[in-house]
Amino acid sequence: MATTAELFEEPFVADEYIERLVWRTPGGGSRGGPEAFDPKRLLEEFVNHIQELQIMDERIQRKVEKLEQQCQKEAKEFAKKVQELQKSNQVAFQHFQELDEHISYVATKVCHLGDQLEGVNTPRQRAVEAQKLMKYFNEFLDGELKSDVFTNSEKIKEAADIIQKLHLIAQELPFDRFSEVKSKIASKYHDLECQLIQEFTSAQRRGEISRMREVAAVLLHFKGYSHCVDVYIKQCQEGAFLRNDVFEDAAILCQRVNKQVGDIFSNPETVLAKLIQNVFEIKLQSFVKDQLEECRKFDAEQYLKNLYDLYTRTTNLSSKLMEFNLGTDKQTFLSKLIKSIFVSYLENYIEVETGYLKSRSAMILQRYYDSKNHQKRSIGTGGIQDLKERIRQRTNLPLGPSIDTHGETFLSQEVVVNLLQETKQAFERCHRLSDPSDLPRNAFRVFTILVEFLCIEHIDYALETGLAGIPSSDSRNANLYFLDVVQQANTIFHLFDKQFNDHLMPLISSSPKLSECLQKKKEIIEQMEMKLDTGIDRTLNCMIGQMKHILAAEQKKTDFKPEDENNVLIQYTNACVKVCAYVRKQVEKIKNSMDGKNVDTVLMELGVRFHRLIYEHLQQYSYSCMGGMLAICDVAEYRKCAKDFKIPLVLQLFDTLHALCNLLVVAPDNLKQVCSGEQLANLDKNILHSFVQLRADYRSARLARHFS
Repeated sequence: MATTAELFEEPFVADEYIERLVWRTPGGGSRGGPEAFDPKRLLEEFVNHIQELQIMDERIQRKVEKLEQQCQKEAKEFAKKVQELQKSNQVAFQHFQELDEHISYVATKVCHLGDQLEGVNTPRQRAVEAQKLMKYFNEFLDGELKSDVFTNSEKIKEAADIIQKLHLIAQELPFDRFSEVKSKIASKYHDLECQLIQEFTSAQRRGEISRMREVAAVLLHFKGYSHCVDVYIKQCQEGAFLRNDVFEDAAILCQRVNKQVGDIFSNPETVLAKLIQNVFEIKLQSFVKDQLEECRKFDAEQYLKNLYDLYTRTTNLSSKLMEFNLGTDKQTFLSKLIKSIFVSYLENYIEVETGYLKSRSAMILQRYYDSKNHQKRSIGTGGIQDLKERIRQRTNLPLGPSIDTHGETFLSQEVVVNLLQETKQAFERCHRLSDPSDLPRNAFRVFTILVEFLCIEHIDYALETGLAGIPSSDSRNANLYFLDVVQQANTIFHLFDKQFNDHLMPLISSSPKLSECLQKKKEIIEQMEMKLDTGIDRTLNCMIGQMKHILAAEQKKTDFKPEDENNVLIQYTNACVKVCAYVRKQVEKIKNSMDGKNVDTVLMELGVRFHRLIYEHLQQYSYSCMGGMLAICDVAEYRKCAKDFKIPLVLQLFDTLHALCNLLVVAPDNLKQVCSGEQLANLDKNILHSFVQLRADYRSARLARHFS
């Protein structure tokens, strides 16, 4: 049986169990093993093993039955014990209920008895207290204070309580009969009050917070309690303002007091608020007055800088103080304190600001013109000037004598930066110092000053001067500086627009002044663009005039009708070379002076006028066969120059002109074929005829017949 038990392993697997049994049985191995396979012996072993298993099963079964019986017996005993415990618990619960009812009954009796005792004791205590007060009152009547409470300095707290009550009683007594005793009580009341305040002061100097709290609690019922608070506030400030930065000192002082005031007074928020009010109305107001009054009348720039700086630092201090408990509406409280300091300065702030900005801007401009040794000329206004402007816009005629500016544009980025910087600072001060209801109106006033001095007095004046400096279109060797004016005016206006968006828009974005500012800006831009367009147009006319002078001076009739047709050595004429060089220079100047679509617009206009000039110029000559080839070479060079414009229309015009020049050299028999080509088919026949007429051999009957 022991051997059988050894064959069981956890977890039990029947196949493995049989396998282990076979290998332990002699003769149970496979054939060819160390012992021959003996099936009989193996069968006998299996039979014996089965019998052993049956015996083991019977034994285990009996053991299980015995354990089940024992378990059932113990379960019955446990159930019986639980029933007994439940009965005991019910009995105990009933006892607890009875005890609870008895306790409640006793407690009710005790409370009733306590109420009765209190009802008896309270009048008794009041009577005792009244007796004591009468005793102390008699001492004042007799004029001699004998009680220890009045003579012992250590009992000042008890004496204060008594004298405070006697003082209230004395106020109800008739003056004619008790004037003397009332006077004595009042005198003692005042003496004790002074002693308590002195004791509070001494405790504060010693740093004894607990003693300060005790004395403050006693003084709370005295009239001099506010004086105690004043003394505390005064002593807190001793040695607190020793540095140059009064605002930082004030913040540190308030932080320090905020930490201890709750441990001393029963109403700490009121005491702290009173301290802050004292600091604002005395320290800060005095400091602000010293800083501003000195420069208010004589130095507007320094006055505005100081006002902005002081107001900013005061509001920053106010923001720090918002962290403290100052009562229900601390925002309004602090705002009123700030207003009380700066009200006299803020009510006329914008007048000072605009006055300073005007004088400063005028000085910046005058200093610039003085550095150029330029006496600023007056630009007319009113009906005559408006009439001149309309005539100039419609006719493009220079009205009045041309002014030689010697290449000076009278525009300065340094001046512009200075004006914009001054205005930026004015906008910042305006934002900080203006009342919210006045902010859009004040910002608009600053903006109008910027428009007046930057846009009108500087940019517009430069444009007017530049327009007056543009020579007439028939001038020779004219220097064209207006494009420099265009370039600088464009750059300046970008800076102006940036300040408009960055600094003005946030101040007026939600007010009716927004539309007014946008309209004013639009009018200024349109006025500037009108003058720029006029100047550019007249400058282009001058460029074309210069080209005319070059062509008139350099182009000879013999260029296109040489005396010796067989001895022409040049590729293109000298006039063409000089015109192309001049055009390329002007194209580069236009590209450098403008940006965006403006470059293409101006180049297209110049290209069209350039084409018209060359077209009309070619119409003035008669062309031999070799001269026609030279004209084609010239136009090819002009076309190459036109490519620099990078304007498709201009290039197309010169392509067509080049095709027209082919009519000057093509064989008479091929004229009709060339005229019907892709580039010439859509042209008016009169244009084609006009070019054919330029041929030297046009009058021959053969040519006229072919073209008719």
